Amino acid sequence: MWFCCRCTLKLDSHLLQGFLIYLPHIVIDFLVSGYNALLRYEGFENDSGLDFWCNICGSDIHPVGWCAASGKPLVPPRTIQHKYTNWKAFLVKRLTGAKTLPPDFSQKVSESMQYPFKPCMRVEVVDKRHLCRTRVAVVESVIGGRLRLVYEESEDRTDDFWCHMHSPLIHHIGWSRSIGHRFKRSDITKKQDGHFDTPPHLFAKVKEVDQSGEWFKEGMKLEAIDPLNLSTICVATIRKVLADGFLMIGIDGSEAADGSDWFCYHATSPSIFPVGFCEINMIELTPPRGYTKLPFKWFDYLRETGSIAAPVKLFNKDVPNHGFRVGMKLEAVDLMEPRLICVATVTRIIHRLLRIHFDGWEEEYDQWVDCESPDLYPVGWCQLTGYQLQPPASQSSRESQSASSKQKKKAKSQQYKGHKKMTTLQLKEELLDGEDYNFLQGASDQESNGSANFYIKQEP
Repeated sequence: MWFCCRCTLKLDSHLLQGFLIYLPHIVIDFLVSGYNALLRYEGFENDSGLDFWCNICGSDIHPVGWCAASGKPLVPPRTIQHKYTNWKAFLVKRLTGAKTLPPDFSQKVSESMQYPFKPCMRVEVVDKRHLCRTRVAVVESVIGGRLRLVYEESEDRTDDFWCHMHSPLIHHIGWSRSIGHRFKRSDITKKQDGHFDTPPHLFAKVKEVDQSGEWFKEGMKLEAIDPLNLSTICVATIRKVLADGFLMIGIDGSEAADGSDWFCYHATSPSIFPVGFCEINMIELTPPRGYTKLPFKWFDYLRETGSIAAPVKLFNKDVPNHGFRVGMKLEAVDLMEPRLICVATVTRIIHRLLRIHFDGWEEEYDQWVDCESPDLYPVGWCQLTGYQLQPPASQSSRESQSASSKQKKKAKSQQYKGHKKMTTLQLKEELLDGEDYNFLQGASDQESNGSANFYIKQEP
């Protein structure tokens, strides 16, 4: 889908004398370009040799008529000045009936970048060193809706955690107690001056569920994205059922004895799946660590462990018409090092689940992400918000990272950090319950949209 319109563009170039304003013709491909638009100056006709990309939401873009209203000269680029003896008449002819940006476009862009979260607000957020619990943190800064949170007990303010304001990892003060989630009490007995609790209504709302009827139970088996290695979907167990539809999940074969690496997912989370999801959608399921009876078979494993599978009907099967396609470029948070946003590509689509590949990196760094994740952004988002975008890795940085991480891949850390990537500045150090079911064949990588049921219960 291509959309054409006109706008005025300010340019301050070393190749030009003075501060001139030109009139480009805009061609925008919304599917691949995100916030960026392909521009061609009026008068170049079919000559695409000097086309260029520009962030359409930038401060240098204005609707046609802005120059007249602002008393600015509107002139042709010097390379085509000789083509028209009457530039004004040419513009009148070309602009009559032309589409342009709304007159309040820049105001709307500015308003859309105002965020309700402010510095000094207190929240509860996952403890990155012990995923089973939350801690109090304070908003240190807000960039494009992304929050830098500093744990309240951090004296030098370096113990931080990055996430989006709509992340499922942050909650209002008192949330943990209200649902029965583990919580690390702060040694600080009272709020520091200027700090205040974030209003509960600012947080992302989860879908209400009815736990009074058939519901998840402790010990039920399922498949889940491993939050410590987001490239894998693993055999998992419900370890505790909390209030309001929240569940504590453990990865089979990798759990700490004290449950400190259990993690919390809501029952409607797109990151948990019924038994058999990976098989029917041709995704490699990671078996429990140390399990030797391979290839892994759920029927055998359930019998050996005396377990039952969580009922299929309890899982979220909604698939929005998201529009993603394999091969699309985007900017994505590296959730293993969530302060980084990287150039990325969609490589697989399974219903609402996207496989995100970080350009320049091996597939082991890929991550499974939901299509509605607040950690995915259109191309140009970082430029618009002023957030640093990590470019694709070079071969030398990949080789250095590979040599550094080989020794560290064997041990699995409980910290919310996995295989880390090298930034442009430095190389970072670390890296069934007796019922039978038929499964609908998973959508192909191109069949990504529309509502769909993943699973259908077999009729007797």
